[in-house]
Amino acid sequence: MAGALLQIALLTLGLVGAFGLLGLLTGLFCGTVRLRPRRRSAPGPVHRPLERVAADLRRLARELALVPAGAPVARRRGLQAAFDDVLVEAAALLEVPHTLTLTPAGRARDAERLRVQVALSDAGLDTR
Repeated sequence: MAGALLQIALLTLGLVGAFGLLGLLTGLFCGTVRLRPRRRSAPGPVHRPLERVAADLRRLARELALVPAGAPVARRRGLQAAFDDVLVEAAALLEVPHTLTLTPAGRARDAERLRVQVALSDAGLDTR
């Protein structure tokens, strides 16, 4: 009895293996299966177009200028942080050196912000 069960198990295993091999060979022949996966090149960094960055700079500068005197400090700081982020993005696109991300908040950061704006204007980007 045990010999018959072993024979049935081996026969089933052989059939499953044969059908699996047949499926693999069919996939290789049709091109749906590859033995070695293709190497995909790493996608390059995706940057926003310079025109959109410049438009965001102008929009954020306008919003910062129009913040009313009684507005919450968090609103002004949030707009200033967004403006700084876009300013850094524009500097990276135009390869303008800056230390805006390393400078602590205060007068030094304000001075660096103005310096970067002037450098971007000198590079041909209208930030106003």
